[in-house]
Amino acid sequence: MKQVLVIDEASLFREYLKLKLEDNFIEVSTALNNLDGTNKLRSIQPDLLIIDYNLSRQGCMEVLKQKKASMSLSSIPVIVIAQQIDQKKILELVPYNVKKVFTRPIKMDAFLATLQEILNIKLDIDKSPGMVEIHVNENIIFIEITEGLNRDKLDLLQFKITEIIELYQIKTPKLIIMISGFSISIHDSTNLYKLLNNILRSSEAKQKDIRILTKEAYVKTFISDKKQYSSIEVADNLQAALDGLLSDLDDASDTDSQTDIIVDKVLSSGSDKSGSMQFRFERENKFSLSQIQESIKGLHVAVVDDDEIIRETIKHTFTGFDIRLSLYSDGLELISVLGTENFDLILLDLTMPRADGFAVLRELKDRSITVPVIILSAINQRETVIRTFQLGVKSYLNKPMKPADIFKKVMEILKVNI
Repeated sequence: MKQVLVIDEASLFREYLKLKLEDNFIEVSTALNNLDGTNKLRSIQPDLLIIDYNLSRQGCMEVLKQKKASMSLSSIPVIVIAQQIDQKKILELVPYNVKKVFTRPIKMDAFLATLQEILNIKLDIDKSPGMVEIHVNENIIFIEITEGLNRDKLDLLQFKITEIIELYQIKTPKLIIMISGFSISIHDSTNLYKLLNNILRSSEAKQKDIRILTKEAYVKTFISDKKQYSSIEVADNLQAALDGLLSDLDDASDTDSQTDIIVDKVLSSGSDKSGSMQFRFERENKFSLSQIQESIKGLHVAVVDDDEIIRETIKHTFTGFDIRLSLYSDGLELISVLGTENFDLILLDLTMPRADGFAVLRELKDRSITVPVIILSAINQRETVIRTFQLGVKSYLNKPMKPADIFKKVMEILKVNI
């Protein structure tokens, strides 16, 4: 039997790998720090080492150096997982028999394919299409499923739900499961069982606190025919799904409260055609300032706003970070450089002269540019917010805003855990 050692501070990542690999008859041992990992590496002498590059106190390099110094361990292949890593550091890993480096969020289909190659085994991998995204706001967990019901991604979902609930300390989980972009028939029944059972088990939510938002008729038929899901409601529009869940929340009758929930719901842009699951596994300890600086090092962010104070506020917010900020006073200035500049993120005002935010969003969509966008606007009408999401916006911040709110939202969208 093949043996794999996983040294990673992210408990959910360890648990998922253990579940997936042991289902394929691979023995998995786990460790959460370099000391524990080094001891297990010596005693187990696994066929593969998977290690987190961002272990505390330079733990990864310490493990790799001790491994290289041992004749019995030096030949063991290594996969490194990193939050973000530059080419120079990747090259530094080569002498330690590192076969592959993956950055978070990990594309699990590519990751599992690499495991197959290194271990020379055949894993049971679901290669069918499927995208899953998850976000939480006002204690409502939004789960969006597009392209298909991929079994591996449905397994990952249960770990992510557990992580979200612990992270936000949600005592009474409420969930909206949004299914769109593909047809569902009786042939998908097994995967529907897996989806619902994984959600119920991991969230421990009451069925009355779960809504399924879809226009697929078979989903409603499936739910109505199964007594074990009798209290789960199926809706065909977002407002209907929200209304039932909002009734138990404080100030639920307030329109702004409902708008805030819609505003902060992250919708899939559908830009990733590989079918990879964009899940990040949170570390048990939050990043230090130096780790955050390293994670966003070299990123290019566009700030598009006709208000000079806003531009300067954002510029000041990221002072001290090695992040490239490009400032534009209106949408036309940004549009004029889209052919020559590549951005990791765009912070975009809606109301500007010459070309407003909607003109920019349409231009991005027409050119198939999939950079994430955060809207910065004083406009909070429901129709405007929903319209921006339909054009691919990832999040929406209402003006006036605090620098801390801007920073936290940017870190969230760029997948940095703070």
